Amino acid sequence: MNMPPASRPRQSPVLIAVVNYRTDGLVVDCLSSLAGEIETYTQARVVIVDNASSDGSAERIEDAIRNRGWSDWASLVRSERNGGFAYGTNLAIASAPAGFVPSFIWLLNPDTRVRPGALHALIGFMRAHPQAGIAGSLIEDADGIVWPYAFRFPSIASEIERGARLGLVSRLLRHAAVLRRVGERPTRVDWVSGASMMIRAGVLDAIGPLDEDYFLYFEETDFCLRANRVGWQCWYVPDARVLHIAGQSTGLTGKGAVVSRLPRYWFESRRHYFVKNHGRAYAVCADLAWMTVHAAWRLRRKLQSLPDPDPAHLLSDFLACSALRAKARNPRRPKDDPASIPAEMQVT
Repeated sequence: MNMPPASRPRQSPVLIAVVNYRTDGLVVDCLSSLAGEIETYTQARVVIVDNASSDGSAERIEDAIRNRGWSDWASLVRSERNGGFAYGTNLAIASAPAGFVPSFIWLLNPDTRVRPGALHALIGFMRAHPQAGIAGSLIEDADGIVWPYAFRFPSIASEIERGARLGLVSRLLRHAAVLRRVGERPTRVDWVSGASMMIRAGVLDAIGPLDEDYFLYFEETDFCLRANRVGWQCWYVPDARVLHIAGQSTGLTGKGAVVSRLPRYWFESRRHYFVKNHGRAYAVCADLAWMTVHAAWRLRRKLQSLPDPDPAHLLSDFLACSALRAKARNPRRPKDDPASIPAEMQVT
């Protein structure tokens, strides 16, 4: 329900950052879902960064902004290169409109649709909880079904739980598993999905921007860990609902995802996360832990004639980018080969 201006609570400036690479249709749908929010939250501005799409995406987004009357609150910035999600997000934040100083930054994937009231719910929570530096929304899948999870930080124990695929191990290590089930109340968590992540500007002041050494994956995990280490809290806020069409781009997540082979950037991001945040010795231990239990799983699968759900060459690709090596070896193809670029950053 729209409130008359005199009755609206004081609003804090919010910059909404969206990164596009050849997904103009998704971006336009995301902007359309934001239009109603911004009618009642007039201190929000949206910056879309086009990561050098070269397919006309930027032009089509600009046309939609102009033709649908969104120019007062949405703008597009063209990047000279496709530097990945963290790079595009940092560029969006740095490209806030002149004189607009955001108190909060909301990261949104292009394949999201914002449910009514989500922006107000996130900002209301952040203003009521000054120690909350980061907040994530409840995520719905493409069918509107709630995905009731947030996350714990990866660790050696979580690598054992992830690789073992054994109920007994998962029960013993349930408090270490990365995937954490959450309920219907706001919950303090380790990290939340970058598909919908609200960040207090003071966090960026304290720890700096997202790490652009991540092309895709683990960048939000790393950011939340850095914030946690200087005292900022991260929360899951279920009153803010966002639909995320997960897996429509990469095929690595979402219902029915079938992955023929994991791309190099996933392994590189994982290695970078462990080495950067815990040191190479810890990263080596995490790698050895996963490889050991994964090998045990493969033996058990063979002995019990179980189906093989793993992507092709999983173990050899993992080893090629492992911290066991002084430098990661390319398990697939050059990084600048278009076929190695994740589909979030290319046409599907």
